[in-house]
Amino acid sequence: IMCLAKNIYWEARNESTAGKIAVSQVVFNRVRSSRFPNSICGVITQGKHIGNHPVRNRCQFSWYCDGKTDNPTDKRTWNQTLELSEYLVRSKDVLVDITDGATHYHADYVSPRWRRAFDRMVKIDTHIFYK
Repeated sequence: IMCLAKNIYWEARNESTAGKIAVSQVVFNRVRSSRFPNSICGVITQGKHIGNHPVRNRCQFSWYCDGKTDNPTDKRTWNQTLELSEYLVRSKDVLVDITDGATHYHADYVSPRWRRAFDRMVKIDTHIFYK
């Protein structure tokens, strides 16, 4: 729950509830895929590490290896995110996947090269989702 909450907070804290759920759905879809680690925390922390430290800009979710603190600063938003994360983890097997199976996403203000290798599924708030 804590790993998912931090991912939602840092990736989508200013998004709608649908945007937050969509970011979470990508994590759940990766956990279900044999191409990614099989746990929520494993998916979120995936990337190159030296010892216990992630290598800057070499991970799946940019907030995790950007060199900045991972401690939430907006307590009200953080508490709401924790509640949502608890609900999503409990409900992950019965929720409708609003991303249609997406395993990747990016903000709509960037154009990563990798996007060409995937099918665009949906745009929710400021994120574009791919499978």
